Amino acid sequence: MRKQYNELAGLAGSLAHEIKNPLSVIRMNIELLEDDLKAIAGPESRRSLHRIEILQRQCERLETMLNDFLRFTRMDQLELKSGNLNEQVLLVLELFQTQADRQGIEVKRYLEADLPSIKMDSQTLQAALVNLVKNAIESMPDGGQLVARTRSTRNGITLDLIDTGCGMSTNTLMRMFDTFYTRKDGGTGLGLPTAKKIIEAHGGRINVQSEEGCGTQFAIQFPGLRQLVGPISEDPSE
Repeated sequence: MRKQYNELAGLAGSLAHEIKNPLSVIRMNIELLEDDLKAIAGPESRRSLHRIEILQRQCERLETMLNDFLRFTRMDQLELKSGNLNEQVLLVLELFQTQADRQGIEVKRYLEADLPSIKMDSQTLQAALVNLVKNAIESMPDGGQLVARTRSTRNGITLDLIDTGCGMSTNTLMRMFDTFYTRKDGGTGLGLPTAKKIIEAHGGRINVQSEEGCGTQFAIQFPGLRQLVGPISEDPSE
């Protein structure tokens, strides 16, 4: 059964990768066509530009879905190395700082100094954190507060992401990690399931508490280096 699953996952990943190539060509030619139409004045060109804008948005959505899907199917290809979680959190928060400022969101950072290292694939872990922070920012269109906190625990390292956004209903809370489940217009339904799978591939786990109108808290727990076992244990040569 495991072998069959791996074969199907590999086939699906290859198919998604092959779709990305012609999609990139389509998007590039749409952009070139947009440039040509901008040089032509008139109501016909304006209508065409509006249609091109719709096509561009759909291409972007497909690319996002494919990228999320490829991450979802490639968790067995992670290269875990010792790294600092604080650095990854700061990088991701910086990506969203402009959007947070524009929406009136205060971003607070409480990152424990001298935080012990964890085993991570930095690029993949960043993708998971981007999904979580993006959801938090989008839940506060009229402003609010996002708190990022790291701390050492008896069992390893914990990252808390706490927002004062719209929160989630009980039904959404129960289904949020289901593949392709989404309540967002244009959402892929792969962002949160992929984030969860990435965290689990790092030997961690993710817990969520949320209440409608009150906000959401994600607690992401990573094992310390001594707790890691099996193929992701610390390499004594490092």
